[in-house]
Amino acid sequence: MKKHTFFKNLLLILTLLMLNISCKKEANATAPTDLQLAAQVSDDGSGRVDFVASAGNADRYLFSFGQGTDESIRSADGKAYTIYAESGTYTVKVIAYAGDKSMEITKQITVDRNEVINNAGYVSPESYPGMTLVWQDEFNGSALDPKFWNFEEGNGTEGWGNRELQYYRKENTRVSGGYLTITAKKESFGGREYTSSRLTTEAKKDFLYGRIDFRAKLPKGQGIWPAFWALGANIRTTPWPFSGEIDIMEMVGGGSGKDNTAHGTVHYEDGGHKYVGGSTTLTSGDFFDQFHVFSLVWTETSLKWYVDNVEFYTFDTTGANKDEFRRSYFLLINLAVGGNWPGAPNENTVFPQKYIVDYVRVFQ
Repeated sequence: MKKHTFFKNLLLILTLLMLNISCKKEANATAPTDLQLAAQVSDDGSGRVDFVASAGNADRYLFSFGQGTDESIRSADGKAYTIYAESGTYTVKVIAYAGDKSMEITKQITVDRNEVINNAGYVSPESYPGMTLVWQDEFNGSALDPKFWNFEEGNGTEGWGNRELQYYRKENTRVSGGYLTITAKKESFGGREYTSSRLTTEAKKDFLYGRIDFRAKLPKGQGIWPAFWALGANIRTTPWPFSGEIDIMEMVGGGSGKDNTAHGTVHYEDGGHKYVGGSTTLTSGDFFDQFHVFSLVWTETSLKWYVDNVEFYTFDTTGANKDEFRRSYFLLINLAVGGNWPGAPNENTVFPQKYIVDYVRVFQ
């Protein structure tokens, strides 16, 4: 019995000594130094990116790939890869560890998935009798043209006045292959759980009267709210709604009766905020399925809304109480997530969602 107790106690002492040595080694580990991160972006359109991290003294690494909901990946040798589902610019973070000490580095990478967009759907004429094409953007470059467009970033005031849930970022806009694509993502940024983009032509392009054609393929789902609209060019000196608003197209997603319905609305001041409008519903399919052309024909006396050149609503602008609609307006394109009208996304809402624009044309 005594011999057994002796060996038992000896084993316990040796175990404690080993733990003590291990803890001291951990506590006395030298911090990682000179952390570097290299990224090799595949050029085959697959979205694959290979990473190699290296640091002096490091014994392990932790990678986060900047996709919002992606899980972190551990690596003993500093090598890792991921496949991005969407084109875009991502911020990758790597943490190098040495014992209980660490250092981190971030790196931005740009991924081009070379997505093939199905161009099926209605295409509007390139000319109209008695009218001239005065401005167009066919999005044929590799970036948004700064001569025409501005980015509005952040979450505005009270979610841009609508309690929208997203944070607008430049990174959610892409121009490639003749299309403008705004992508709404479920990712945390700026205190919000979603990101998207909002563009305007304010102080760069504004218009008074004419026909505006806008060809786009819309996203869908509960809480998804794409819009193409116009605000009075004097909004900085004449507050809304005195400056006026023309909503050329809005779609409030959420299933049958929503994803297939487009709205046209005006907002103006007449003894208080007034708004009125109309809507049209596709006979089959959703606006997600293929491209459609949303148009506004604007004269001194009326506004008329069209989808695929079929009129669905007219608003009479005559009268002194509607003089907001006899002034110049600039254009806006945005993809909101949530807000007073659509409500929040739910468990059935799929992210990311894409708002794809083929062209904007103005005839006068």
